[in-house]
Amino acid sequence: MSLQASPHGTSDQPHSLGFNLAGIALLVLLGAVGVAYLVDELGRQARIAAPTLEAGNPVSQTISGHELTIPESWFKFGEQLKPGFTNQIDLRVVFEPAPDLGMPVDITLMPRSRARTSAALLDTVYLHQFDGDTLGGVPGLIGKPMEGSSGYQGETVWYDALSPNPFVAKCIEPVAAGSSVKCVRTVYLPSGIAATFTFDAAALQYWRQFDDGMELWLARIGAWS
Repeated sequence: MSLQASPHGTSDQPHSLGFNLAGIALLVLLGAVGVAYLVDELGRQARIAAPTLEAGNPVSQTISGHELTIPESWFKFGEQLKPGFTNQIDLRVVFEPAPDLGMPVDITLMPRSRARTSAALLDTVYLHQFDGDTLGGVPGLIGKPMEGSSGYQGETVWYDALSPNPFVAKCIEPVAAGSSVKCVRTVYLPSGIAATFTFDAAALQYWRQFDDGMELWLARIGAWS
């Protein structure tokens, strides 16, 4: 008795092989695109110098009725490097409270209507969420941990209790091990633009110099007044 192979068995193998090869080719293509994007992004970052007050190549953007002239190297995100009207600008500058001491600060500029100042939040929100403890370690500032039950687990507010318009910053413990504590401070600039500063908690030691340090950068582009 002779055995005959199934007519379906012989045709499925080439089809399945072709499908697998197509899948592999697609994965290789996607990988190549990802590598090309990464190389392009690294190249872009290498071409853009670190931010300095003397930087050139300005980009003109208008926010809240104010035209700002911002050096390319100040932009945190490359996709924002285009002139015109906008409702948010993300920058990265350097806070230099002492010679040879530079600390990166991220600045988000936005219309005043989109933000509340940290000083206003101190009176309306933060004071009602403190857990009762008081922290030291930053001369001139009081540190008050927030109640974890209110959704503020790992957050501490540092503020100057003696000023009618106090320096206020909320600092958040990092989620990832080895990361630094980040602090956030929001103010209204004399121009009416709102500015949110994000910086390492180490900069709190120089809090009296912080706003003056930020004025140097923001006045340079027309955002301060």
